[in-house]
Amino acid sequence: MTQKNISDTKNWLRTARTITEALPFLRRYNGKTFVIKYGGHAMVDAELSTLFASDIALLKQVGINPIVVHGGGPQIGRMLERLQVKSEFVDGLRITDEATVEVVEMVLAGTINKSIASAINAAGGRAVGLSGKDGNLIQAQKLRRTKRDPDSNIENVLDLGFVGEPTMIDPKILFSLQQSDIIPVIAPIGVGPSGETYNINADTVAGAIASAAGASRLLMLTDVAGVLDKSGELVQELNTAQVEALSADGTISGGMIPKLETCVKAVNNGVEAAVILDGRIPHSMLLEIFTGGGIGTLISR
Repeated sequence: MTQKNISDTKNWLRTARTITEALPFLRRYNGKTFVIKYGGHAMVDAELSTLFASDIALLKQVGINPIVVHGGGPQIGRMLERLQVKSEFVDGLRITDEATVEVVEMVLAGTINKSIASAINAAGGRAVGLSGKDGNLIQAQKLRRTKRDPDSNIENVLDLGFVGEPTMIDPKILFSLQQSDIIPVIAPIGVGPSGETYNINADTVAGAIASAAGASRLLMLTDVAGVLDKSGELVQELNTAQVEALSADGTISGGMIPKLETCVKAVNNGVEAAVILDGRIPHSMLLEIFTGGGIGTLISR
């Protein structure tokens, strides 16, 4: 046997071993619903976007029902600049006036949504792009936030315009698509009681949809490895009480706090577990789902 044949045989054996190790997880998750929040670097990197699309198609092929919820903050920002529409942020939230929300809807429910669905279709899946306004999927209300004035210590109500929060998720359209073997790709746009359009944080939408759809997993793809301890090491598993403790002692801070709040809320509302993982790693979802250790931080009850 030549050196090349020996090398080929080792590669084939490695592939066979990987498939064998994945078998218990394929059985466990067959027929289950996974909600994937897709955003960050993974969404703007062309190679990672292609891999993401093929991984979503693979999940559907092996019997998992994926639902994709995507963001698009950087793309919205670039389009607002091109159209010379001024946009401001307060505490990380974009103030969304009537002109801005039109651009937000155009970018999220149009360009981004359809490109993700098209990529999944090109990878062999059957995806349909939706916004929360389709079929009244995401009913929403105006998000109300307060901010305390440091000088007077008086709390003031922030008017963020057409920034919303979900009041109800109607999963019937998602179940209908699931029965037709179609993968939903959802833009985080909601509809208000008078038909108004609301821009909603994609993490919040993903958590709400995971709860309403009875998902087994909520996967939050981010630009960090997961939750890190004070030594910078990855924390592989947390329960909801531990999340509160780490928030209280300052281990968890910044943008990780609202992500974990979303995960905890989803878990408390019936989702089996939520995972924060690094979307910059190629095939990160597959490594998390089909290996024993996973690669992110898993939050459960």
